[in-house]
Amino acid sequence: MPVKTSRNTSTKHKTSSLKRQKLTYSERWDLSHLAEKPVERFESLLAEIESKVAQFESARTQLSPTMEASVLRSLLTLSEEIAAAASKIGAYAYLWFSENTKDLAARSFKTKVEERLTALQNRLVFFDLWWQSVDQDNARRLMAGTGTLRYHLETIRRFQPHTLSEPEEKIVNIKNITGRSAVQSLYDIVTNAFTFTLTVNGKRKSMTREELTSYLRHAQGRLREAAYRELYRVYADQHDLLGELYKTLVNDWKAENLQLRRFASPIATRNLGNDIPDAAVASLLKVCQKNAGIFQHYFRIKARLCKIKPMSRYHIYAPHRTKQKSYRYQDAVRMVLEAYRGFSPQLADLAERVVHERHIDARTRPGKIGGAYCYSVVPNMTPYVLLNFTGEARDIATMAHELGHAVHGILAAKHSIFTFHSTLPLAETASVFGERILSDALMNQERDKKVRQGLLLNQLDDIYATVLRQAYFVQFENKAHEMIAQGATVEDLANTYLAEVRQQFGKGIKVPEEFQWEWLTIPHIFASPFYCYAYSFGNLLVLALYRMYQKEGASFVPKYLDLLSTGGSEAPQTILAKVGVDMASEEFWQSGFDTIREMVDQLEQTL
Repeated sequence: MPVKTSRNTSTKHKTSSLKRQKLTYSERWDLSHLAEKPVERFESLLAEIESKVAQFESARTQLSPTMEASVLRSLLTLSEEIAAAASKIGAYAYLWFSENTKDLAARSFKTKVEERLTALQNRLVFFDLWWQSVDQDNARRLMAGTGTLRYHLETIRRFQPHTLSEPEEKIVNIKNITGRSAVQSLYDIVTNAFTFTLTVNGKRKSMTREELTSYLRHAQGRLREAAYRELYRVYADQHDLLGELYKTLVNDWKAENLQLRRFASPIATRNLGNDIPDAAVASLLKVCQKNAGIFQHYFRIKARLCKIKPMSRYHIYAPHRTKQKSYRYQDAVRMVLEAYRGFSPQLADLAERVVHERHIDARTRPGKIGGAYCYSVVPNMTPYVLLNFTGEARDIATMAHELGHAVHGILAAKHSIFTFHSTLPLAETASVFGERILSDALMNQERDKKVRQGLLLNQLDDIYATVLRQAYFVQFENKAHEMIAQGATVEDLANTYLAEVRQQFGKGIKVPEEFQWEWLTIPHIFASPFYCYAYSFGNLLVLALYRMYQKEGASFVPKYLDLLSTGGSEAPQTILAKVGVDMASEEFWQSGFDTIREMVDQLEQTL
């Protein structure tokens, strides 16, 4: 998840839901809803899945372009059952591992689950290959009446030019478990074991990355600078190891996707998976780079407001001079639910379900995986949310973000397991919109000029972190993949990253040398190449959607909920066209930045 911004929440809320909710919210999740005693019953659970896989395999001889549509529909139903059972046991393994990446039993179970499920998945590869070979006329005939599964079937055929033979696909699947997946797990294990030391009030403290991160936004500039230096000192000490892990992942990406699957570029793989045209992504990144000056101007204004001189990369997340508070988890939950309820009672009720069913793991702990995420496992199961709540205002925004993901999954529950997840760029819509709902609610309730100024600063900090910063990550990745293919060293990559960051901030904001190692600290760059443009896409899209909401009021809410309810059952272009969005248009992306510029101008007027 992207960096979240602080939000001042020292306001009085409507009392209705606060009076209604006197419950104490659990801070640990309950994984028993996924499976009963999954470790002890692992073999029997796998046997149930294997039985369905064998049944699916037995229908292989029936596959024909001229087969009855009813036969295909029954196979798709069986495929859904297999996917759901595998998703539940796979989710349990990952969530357990997330609780404590140092837990040897959890790590062993995760590896075992991945290996066994991959073996079963390999036995199903034949269906996708057959479906890709069906002629267009029969494909249209067979897809008629498949309802929410139609887009899933279209997606399989979309990958036809890049699909290998059945034996090759099986080899790639097996290789990924001991290759790519293993390297990613190693990165998680190594980095989540890092400890950091910081001197606070004269005392040296040992802390996790999550705890250290809170000091990156501390009121004292000296502590912000010290925290950044300590963060990059620890990662730089391991730059050889982490850099080689990254190069291995990039080379693996190249070998599979460019050499074997014949994609035109490394990012094209992600774009096809997202069903986003290459041209639309190129337009997005081009417009982001063109508008870097908006944020350079913003940070100069912030430096004046926060009395920071000289302004440097250490201080871009400096808090406003209003008093900073620490928040109880219980109060944070109530604040998010209250903000959601002000937009849509239905949305609030769905978010509340996640809390009451104990599907949130909230507190930071040694060994717990960093950041935050939402895991939507299967339709009709309440998603799970992982947080690292430390009591900061920014943690409330993170909660609003992840609960947005959760309600998105719940609203799309009527679709198949294959189509209830949105593609990545649209997957950020509900989460970012949730943050906007929270921010707007707090802004509307606040009358104090300085506090409102602080809220505006926090909004712009957040927009920077989730729009421009993410776009520049992807811009670096584009260059890094090309450089590694040509034999670049880890130091070459670091130098390129530093040059990119300095170009992003311009001449007026100093970027110290240690920021050359920032890329080593970004998990998405390792685990999901080119993932991060989804944040830029989602945030700029939400700025446009939220402007519609401000103009249309309550009449916008049903349209928005319908958009979320679509899940991933239609192409992103089709979904967005319904609300008047052309993702390939530079003018559309520019309209998002025009909104940001208006916010910067509004802030400047308060000087």
